[in-house]
Amino acid sequence: MPDLMDILTRLIASRREDILKAVHGKPGAVSVAALQNDEAVATLARYSYALLPGVVRLAVKEDTFRRFVMSNRDKLLTQLVQPAASA
Repeated sequence: MPDLMDILTRLIASRREDILKAVHGKPGAVSVAALQNDEAVATLARYSYALLPGVVRLAVKEDTFRRFVMSNRDKLLTQLVQPAASA
């Protein structure tokens, strides 16, 4: 079974543009400053939680998910600020 980071990595890869719009960013415009903006990271967590598969949401409560995102913000935001991989 994939771990939560694997699920989030796939989610970010598939919904990167939508997630950036939700945190009021644009590809390439999100900066390291976002790493220090708790409100932006909380928005990312809230939006991402809603996009998780229902089975994951049943297993992981939203407050636990938010704490996970805050604890792993460096890894997650690095994925958002990287240029999208070309297909």
